[in-house]
Amino acid sequence: MEENIKSRIIIVLSVLALIFFVGCLKSCGNASRQKQARDKEMAARLDLEEKISKISQESSVSDEKLKAAVKELQDAKIELDQAKRALNEEQLASQGLKEELHKVTKLKETLEEDLKEALVTDKSSRPRRK
Repeated sequence: MEENIKSRIIIVLSVLALIFFVGCLKSCGNASRQKQARDKEMAARLDLEEKISKISQESSVSDEKLKAAVKELQDAKIELDQAKRALNEEQLASQGLKEELHKVTKLKETLEEDLKEALVTDKSSRPRRK
């Protein structure tokens, strides 16, 4: 009977050992799957972080380019305003010169008329020599 109990205990312990061994294998498989899932998640996170970093750098570069373009536009606007002011001043000066030229031309014409009249009167007032 003692052998019977011993054989039953051995069978029960063998079954328990087998159950624990199978449980251990399932646990290792589960741990392996969880590790693979965690590794995939970490790889995905790293990829996303790299993309975010790249986009951030591109955004910084784009912001700098935008700032440079805005400054260039402002400088061009200032130059345009200065050119407009200079053009207006030149136009005013040109208009003034045209008016002066017109006045001088009228004065010249008047002086020519006066000179002609003076010559005519001078010829008529001179005695003729024969």
